[in-house]
Amino acid sequence: MNGNVKRLRELRALSQRDLADKAGVSLATINRAERGLHKPSPKTIRRLAKALDVTPEKLLATQLQLLEYGK
Repeated sequence: MNGNVKRLRELRALSQRDLADKAGVSLATINRAERGLHKPSPKTIRRLAKALDVTPEKLLATQLQLLEYGK
């Protein structure tokens, strides 16, 4: 996810725990996703996107695409 989870989480002033609670996933899932240690399932991607108030596409976007989408 190219660091998007962490970037978007920090833009929304959420801790990892806050995001985990909001998305209904474990803290370990957030930590691994931010560090790129695993690829989340489609269901987890949808949950994270909803919790971060973005589309799944934006969550999965490359850095260049994020610039085109805007913040």
